[in-house]
Amino acid sequence: MELRHLRYFVCVAEIENVSRAALNLHISQPALSRQIRDLEDELGVLVLERTAKSVSLTEAGRVFLKEARAVLERADQAIKKARAVAGADIELRVGHSPTPIAPLLPVILRAFQRAMPQVRLRLYDWTNTENLRGLREGRLHLAFAWLPPRKSALQTLRFEALRQEHSRLAVSPKHRFARRDSVSLAEAAREPFVGYNRGEYRDYYRRLNTVFAKVTAKPRIVEEHDGFSSLIPAIESGRGVALVSESFVHSAGKRVKLVRLTPEAKPATLAIVAPAGPLSAAAEKFWQCAKDAASQAAR
Repeated sequence: MELRHLRYFVCVAEIENVSRAALNLHISQPALSRQIRDLEDELGVLVLERTAKSVSLTEAGRVFLKEARAVLERADQAIKKARAVAGADIELRVGHSPTPIAPLLPVILRAFQRAMPQVRLRLYDWTNTENLRGLREGRLHLAFAWLPPRKSALQTLRFEALRQEHSRLAVSPKHRFARRDSVSLAEAAREPFVGYNRGEYRDYYRRLNTVFAKVTAKPRIVEEHDGFSSLIPAIESGRGVALVSESFVHSAGKRVKLVRLTPEAKPATLAIVAPAGPLSAAAEKFWQCAKDAASQAAR
């Protein structure tokens, strides 16, 4: 048994989805499934119950998860101490969701690289909920996240707003709405919707409910997707429309058309977030680079 087996298992157990865990770990889904089976073969017990769309922990898996996390935490501490003694590079772990931060991230990364070339940066493509959880659990140093409606929900986290974005209706360029500047919420609600996976993107559905709170008819979701890479072709092909943020266009380009919704809901706030308390020098510099990039974009 190797540490990578434990890391793979913990990632799958926390996300409860092998496909998304494989994306986060940057390995193929079959390879990840094989590593988990190898782990179970060595343990002699099943640690995961598998269904068509998700996985869950067995009783043995719940016990093993607690111990695996402890082993990994101890190993990480040992690595950090060894690197500190040897003067090795610092690592900064930053969570993000690709679509909302797409306009700013290249600018931030270039500025941070120039300022602190000795720091190794690791980016994690996680959902908003996963990013906030990663900060609270100490797995991330910083994250870009949509702020919840009630700031009190952030509790042990500090944040700084970077930009505000309105919600838009994304439609196929061939859709009849594509020729219009705006559509009413009532008109939009009558269309079939495609969206993100309900179990993993809870914040997305909270936003959907907020935007359409003023109309009686609510959007009907006909397809759910694991990420924007599959959501874009679903919209482009006309299988449905979708509620997205304005920055979605940076990922989708001309493959979709964004249309304003009326009446317009309050914009959502994208922020950089960190655990409460002092930041490391690397985290402080990255935080400042994010603020500078947002300020430049606003000008």
